[in-house]
Amino acid sequence: MTTLYIDADACPVKSEAERVATRLRLPMVLVCNGGLRPPANPLVSLVIVPEGPDAADQWIAAHCGPGDVVVTTDLPLADRCLKAGAQVVQPDGEVLTPANIGPRLATRDLMQDIRAADPFHQGRGGGFGKAERARFLQSLDRVMAAAQRIG
Repeated sequence: MTTLYIDADACPVKSEAERVATRLRLPMVLVCNGGLRPPANPLVSLVIVPEGPDAADQWIAAHCGPGDVVVTTDLPLADRCLKAGAQVVQPDGEVLTPANIGPRLATRDLMQDIRAADPFHQGRGGGFGKAERARFLQSLDRVMAAAQRIG
């Protein structure tokens, strides 16, 4: 059965993901370091991992597999999930695949190097609004349908 895993720390689309999981009657797992209330929805569970770097990422990567969907902005986690057979959607609606994760990781690493070399070079994050939420919902619907065929 398809499970929707959410890298929940600072995820801006938890409620949208819950709506999709509820509509499809599929389990959703919020994974975080704490600070979230236990969900009232019986389809949604909360996993609180110990404090520490990448603890939530490690938990998600260890539990996801073919037919599952992961929502994350963390590219190394996305790479691990894709290698485990899961599908990955970013909160902005971009679907990550084995074909596009390599260039995304390379760009991420390059930008980290640039920021380390020039502390005044900071990225300018765009806003997150209705258009991004709508794009996320469309992508998640499409990916969940494909995942259900696998799982």
